[in-house]
Amino acid sequence: MKTKKLILGLGLALIPAACGNNNEDMNQKSGNNHPTPNSSGNSESHMEEMEHSGSSEVPEGLKKAEDPTYPEGSKALIETDHMAGMKGAEATITGAFETTSYAVSYKPTNGGDPVENHKWVIHEELNQPDSHPLTPGTEVTLEASHMKGMKGAKASIDSAYQTTVYMIDYMPTTGGEKVTNHKWVTEEELSPIE
Repeated sequence: MKTKKLILGLGLALIPAACGNNNEDMNQKSGNNHPTPNSSGNSESHMEEMEHSGSSEVPEGLKKAEDPTYPEGSKALIETDHMAGMKGAEATITGAFETTSYAVSYKPTNGGDPVENHKWVIHEELNQPDSHPLTPGTEVTLEASHMKGMKGAKASIDSAYQTTVYMIDYMPTTGGEKVTNHKWVTEEELSPIE
């Protein structure tokens, strides 16, 4: 009788552990990832929805930066935490572009919770926007697909910054697979490696 109870107890103890591992594997396989500091509405669940890695393709009309602080191929220290394991990681710059970056709030098209102050969507990732920069409060439609339910969502501009944005590769400080072509970090979110 004691043996049956012990086996049953072990079996029940293993079920939650197995479920936890499956969820982690599903998140890694689906490539989820991405939020930022000072993103008051961004929660851990928002971070889990972000895309870890992406394509090296950039939106049509996006202009390369002529003389960026961090040229393509150079290294920089990431000073932001859009995703777990990002802050403090060493980034390799895979692209530098001049544009307007926006923090936006939107309701996902897949019915998820509203996302507030998502950083960053760039001007070229908006559907037929007016000339930039757009002012806070402007309503737009997102063409970016950084997260599930983002593309096609109606959004409101929270803030706008004329800046250089970077596409980066990095190894998360929390371990796991290398993140490639992460879009976007701004120049202010990087610092030189000393």
